[in-house]
Amino acid sequence: MSLADKLAHTEALLDTIARDHAPVALANSFGAEDMVLMHLIASRNLPIGIFSLDTGRLPVETYTLMQQVGERYPGHPIRVYYPDATALEAYVNSNGINAFYQSVELRKSCCHIRKIEPLKRALGGLSAWITGLRREQSPTRQDLTDREFDADNGLMKFNPLIEWTEKEVWEYIRTNDVPYNSLHDKHVPSIGCAPCTRPIAVGEDIRAGRWWWENPESKECGLHVKASPLKRPNA
Repeated sequence: MSLADKLAHTEALLDTIARDHAPVALANSFGAEDMVLMHLIASRNLPIGIFSLDTGRLPVETYTLMQQVGERYPGHPIRVYYPDATALEAYVNSNGINAFYQSVELRKSCCHIRKIEPLKRALGGLSAWITGLRREQSPTRQDLTDREFDADNGLMKFNPLIEWTEKEVWEYIRTNDVPYNSLHDKHVPSIGCAPCTRPIAVGEDIRAGRWWWENPESKECGLHVKASPLKRPNA
């Protein structure tokens, strides 16, 4: 399938989501894929909300892009959600500021406080949410489809770029002058929190720079680990 065909499919899916699944929002973490979706939503003026999770430890380049996006797409403001201060203080005071390096359990606990709990607040009241996940990104994402019922959060989840390749994402960005995170120019294809993200070497998997001290099978923060079949409860 050509990029033109994939783009047409993505645009049609976004139109359907906006029409049939309101209220709906895009989770924008300011990676390349999310910026493609942000641009498509804004350029087509779709009634789709945008939200982002500020973990408190994002790279400065991500904050710079966040500001640029607000200025570039003023008609589609981004609602930002933060971790619960009490829970975060308790975690840091009990385990240390960089405890996530010590074990997978402590890393996932940090992700839960900084990402999972804020996500649940962000999804409150929505009928569906949209992500920039692509099948090519990770071994943990091979079985994803472009739509599924997110049983963990109780709503539909859409992945409109699931079939896109990295090359196609960047072709769209360059062709349409879409703003992107400058860390991508420093060999960082997958961007998360600053202490959990590093550049990758030529030939490495595109997710190799995330939680590089862990095995590939555990390298998810919990936002996308439980892909549920396309069905609603009791369907």
